[in-house]
Order: sequence, then C-alpha cells, then structure tokens
Amino acid sequence: MKALTKTDFNFEGQKSVYHGKVRDVYNINDDLMVMVATDRISAFDVVLPKGIPFKGQVLNQIAAKFLDATTDICPNWKLATPDPMVTIGLKCEGFRVEMIIRSILTGSAWREYKNGCRELCGVRLPDGMKENERFPEPIITPTTKADEGHDMNISKEEIIAQGIVSAEDYAIMEDYTRKIFQRGQEIAAKRGLILVDTKYEFGKRDGKVYLIDEIHTPDSSRYFYADGYEEKLAKGEPQKQLSKEFVRQWLIEHNFMNEPGQVMPEITDEYAESVSDRYIELYENIVGERFEREIDNEDIAARIEKNVSSWLNAFKSK
Repeated sequence: MKALTKTDFNFEGQKSVYHGKVRDVYNINDDLMVMVATDRISAFDVVLPKGIPFKGQVLNQIAAKFLDATTDICPNWKLATPDPMVTIGLKCEGFRVEMIIRSILTGSAWREYKNGCRELCGVRLPDGMKENERFPEPIITPTTKADEGHDMNISKEEIIAQGIVSAEDYAIMEDYTRKIFQRGQEIAAKRGLILVDTKYEFGKRDGKVYLIDEIHTPDSSRYFYADGYEEKLAKGEPQKQLSKEFVRQWLIEHNFMNEPGQVMPEITDEYAESVSDRYIELYENIVGERFEREIDNEDIAARIEKNVSSWLNAFKSK
C-alpha cells in the first residue's frame, strides 16, 4: 500500500510552506492555507521512519466532519476539502497557545496528580481522585505553543499578564472551547464513546476569532469506550481507548521513548498496515460511517496537486 510521507508542491500564488510533524501547510497569497495531512506518524516528538497508508485521509476527513458539525458554535478556517488528504481554508494569525480541555483525570494530568500536584495551569484539582475519574466539570489547561521542543503548561492568568492573548480574546476562546467540547462529547456519546480530552487552536482574521487546524481526531484527542467505563474505573483497570496510544505502547515495548542511546525499532510493512487498520477502525467508530479508501493508480502527490490546483483556479475566477 502506498503512503505519502513528503510533499514539495509549488502552487500558484504560493508564498511559503511549513512542514510539520504530520501536516504540510502551504501559504497562498497570504490569504489561504492549503493543509496537506500526510501519512507521517509521530510519537515521543519524533517522526517514525515509515508512513501509515490512509492515515492522512483518516485525520483530514475526521477533522473536516467535526469542523462542519460546529460551525453554528464558532467560525472556523475551513473552506473546502478538494482532496481526501487536503483541507483549504482561511489564513489566520494563530494565537501562541493551545486550549486543552479535559473531562477525566488521565494521561499527563494523572501523572502529575499522582505525584502530589493539586493545581494544574492555575486550576485547583479536588483531593482523593482516582485515575480515569471524571472531573466535577471539564477543566481547561492551556499550553504555550512552542516552535521547537515541548509545549509548556501555563495558566489563564499568566497568558493574559504576559500579553500572549488579550483578556477579551481569551474569554472568547474559553467560551468556544467549552461549547465545542460539549458538542464533541454529545456526538461521541451517540457512538458509544467518551471524548476524554482534546486540544483546540484558534487564530484571528479581520478582528474575528476563528477555530483553526484539526479537531477531534485521534491524534489530537483521547476517546474511551463508554461500555465498561464505570466497571473498569471501580476495579482500577485500564480503560479501553481510541487514540494513537497503541503506537506509543508498541514503541515502549520495543525500548524506544526517544531517549539518548535508544534506537528506533524497525517498522515493517506488516506493522505499518496493522496501524493503518487501527486508524481506519478509529475513523469508523468516531464518525459512525464506513471508511472509503481512496485507492487509485495515479501517484498520490500528483492527484493532490491536480485537485488543489483545480480548486484554486476555480476560487480565483469567482
């Protein structure tokens, strides 16, 4: 199976390109963004050496569906998905924070809590909580958005005091974050899932705050299966979850956490295809629809170039 791990397009009006861990983002005339979801996969801040077939299509189509499902809550950057692996939208000036919202004590928050932390990003945490227990209400724990290295936890008060985001804009982002998360939880519940935590990014254009980037994908969110959640919580057992956590666990089992001296294990074609199958399972569970593999005989990059160029030309002639 084919996988797209590198792009090098030169679209008409292209000003610059940013190659992220997973997405390649093309700036068109400082007005539009062409975001290509590649088949690259990252874990422990490193991109794995082999791509995962259909992963980009899975992420792009999940994000597109949830962006469309939340337009009544807040404006977002998406204009079109001219290719299964591409979203084109408005170029916004991104805020330098990520809005992380959590409904359950798990992951990094649990690790800090277990070590005695009772305040996270300025939010007071109740005593006596167990791993995977619900918070009384969802909490927002923002991080700074780093160009390199790890994002850092920061409080709402610090964000405003340091002038990273104005108090007015932060209030809008906070309101949108809670409402979009509630919508995501409602949709997840209909699929027998719990949207545990996620992150949102926002930007500004013409004085208006927009939701940007991806939302509610298995790369940016954590889902638990609702069936058995209470029973597992009572017994202190691990929850069955939908996320890319299984890739991290596989790397840990092969003694790789991107620490000095560690060697990346071989990613065989068979393992890459098994990860692809898991991502497709994630899609079908989260979206509630059968995943249609975009299989054709032409080169993936050539297909994307043709589809994006065709859309840009039509947009220009409007």
